[in-house]
Amino acid sequence: MATPLPDERPTLTLVPPPAATPVFKDAPTDRKKIADSARRVAATTDKVARIALLPHTVRGYRQLGRRWIDRFHDDYPQMIASTNRAIREADGDVIQEARLKDRRAELRAEYKRHRLVYTGKSAGVATAVAGGAGFGVVTGSLWLDVLAGLGAWGIGAFHGRDRSKPTADTALGLPADDTVRAHGSITLDDLPEGAKPFPIRRAETPQQAAVCVLLAMVAENVPAAEVWDMERQPWGWQCKVRVYEGTPEVIIAKAGGLETRLDLPANGVRPQPLKERRACAVLRLVQTDPFATAPGLPYRAPLSMSITDRFRIGTSVGGDPLELSLAGVMGLVVAASGGGKTGILQALAEGTTACYDNITIDLDPFGDGLEDLGDAVRITARSSEQIEAALLFFLVMAKARARLRKKLGMGKKWVASREHPAVTIFFDEFPKGTELAKELAIALMLVGRKELIDVVIASQGSTTAYLQQNIAQMIALKAVGPCKVGDTRAVFGDDAVREGWLPHKLSPATDTDPKDAGHIFIQGVPGMADEPIEYAVHEAPSETLRKLAAERRSAGLLDPDQDSLRAMAEVDLPDIGMPLPKLFTWEQLLRMCGAEPPEGAVAEGAARVVVEDAVAVMEKRGVDRMKTEVLLLALRDYDDAYNHWTVDGLKTRLKESGAGSPETLGRIGEEQNPRGYKLAKLTNLL
Repeated sequence: MATPLPDERPTLTLVPPPAATPVFKDAPTDRKKIADSARRVAATTDKVARIALLPHTVRGYRQLGRRWIDRFHDDYPQMIASTNRAIREADGDVIQEARLKDRRAELRAEYKRHRLVYTGKSAGVATAVAGGAGFGVVTGSLWLDVLAGLGAWGIGAFHGRDRSKPTADTALGLPADDTVRAHGSITLDDLPEGAKPFPIRRAETPQQAAVCVLLAMVAENVPAAEVWDMERQPWGWQCKVRVYEGTPEVIIAKAGGLETRLDLPANGVRPQPLKERRACAVLRLVQTDPFATAPGLPYRAPLSMSITDRFRIGTSVGGDPLELSLAGVMGLVVAASGGGKTGILQALAEGTTACYDNITIDLDPFGDGLEDLGDAVRITARSSEQIEAALLFFLVMAKARARLRKKLGMGKKWVASREHPAVTIFFDEFPKGTELAKELAIALMLVGRKELIDVVIASQGSTTAYLQQNIAQMIALKAVGPCKVGDTRAVFGDDAVREGWLPHKLSPATDTDPKDAGHIFIQGVPGMADEPIEYAVHEAPSETLRKLAAERRSAGLLDPDQDSLRAMAEVDLPDIGMPLPKLFTWEQLLRMCGAEPPEGAVAEGAARVVVEDAVAVMEKRGVDRMKTEVLLLALRDYDDAYNHWTVDGLKTRLKESGAGSPETLGRIGEEQNPRGYKLAKLTNLL
């Protein structure tokens, strides 16, 4: 009988028990192990490749390939396609279509030549590189092959490096910008890599012109970020530019270089910085005269407007009208000889002489002043004596009006009307005036604005050497034509040039070429922003101005109101630190300057002398009326020549002057209604 085995002894078997080799459903197979191993190898390889910059090398040669293709085409396919589109759009315009077809043929010929030249250059470079590598292989020079390989690797890695910068949206965590830019817009990032500047005349579309401008700015180291709103104009192109650092003043500094890059004439690049966007500017690329299509001088009938109305005198380089009003505006016009000062003053005076509530005065100690508008001017003063007398007269009137406004219920400013007209004085060749005339004019500019007695002075320069005092920047309205750069700074400020005020770049006229005569930069126009924009003042033929002046003279010229004339007798002469000439009456001033007396005024002669003396004695005694007998006694005290006169003789002489017979005066003292003469009626005769 066999002895039983103990329970603790293991069973002898070649098959392991199930518990020793558990089998799970998801256990990996040999195929999955192979895949994991392959992934590990790939990860290791990728890591090694990154360390060795192999992705950069591949990307670099891909970039070089794209750059080669871009240079091989050189935008010619795009320009040819744009020309084809322009030909289709010009359907029906035979001349335009023929011109565009010729242009397309030129582009195709240029494209063919370019491809041949570029292919030849590329083949030469490739042959040189292949020859060097082949030489290394043939000679078995290991080091030469290693150096060539390292060089090829380095070139690819350098051109394939990551040069991208995080955008503002990325830095701020904002979603990508999905905005579609309009045609004629381009940013710095959109420029074709390796593209070079080309003349703006080659641009046929706004998009091509935008690319052209941005390429030129990059080449001139202008920090331009984008160009947009590119528009074709009759005279060239206009767009907006934004810089990413500094200010648009750098465009002004680089204007000469940009003109060369874009193949434009001198002063063809005209930037205008925008106040509302400090980093932006309007850029005008001028190829032809931008004012060739500007409208002419509009017709204004006599007495058809008020001095407070705005009237057009010119047009901006962008086609906008230049409109202004001279009511309460002191002005300065600066332009070198041949700069068009006379034309500018005539354009202003053409508006003031059409007003029903303004008196125009013309002062010029050296030239012809307003010239062709002379018939429409109330006073024309040329001699030093005439100019000084006129300025003193209106300075005293301004002082009188300052005290008269409240009595007339006008408030803080004189209100122009037919009965109480404004006065506009044009003082040309200001530096040629006497010291007294200049002091009187400056004094009047300081106090005449509220009284609507305005002065516009004109000079060939704006420094103290011309204006005697540093007053250029104190004057409200400043218009500057062709001049020196010092004049630009004296009028518009020390930083004017960098801000875009460039009248010194304008050219004065010669005998045979008008050039930029009459072109101005203007500041201080009521209702308009002070922006550095070039304007051309309307030029009117002399014959047209003479005709207008004759019409306005026939319609009647205004004289100062009697309220102002009477108030002048109640104020003292102003103290300007210099001896003053005699203060004339209005009629005396007209006679001195050779102007016609007021309508209804008594003519020269003995009768007029009597009226003048009667007015003088009434003003001296401070009365506004006198009995005939009392007036005769006052005249005898005034001048011994009246000692032999009788009352009837005085009545006869005054009747001859137009004063008529004595009239009832109302109560005087104890007399209820005596008869005599009133000061107002006698003054009107003068």
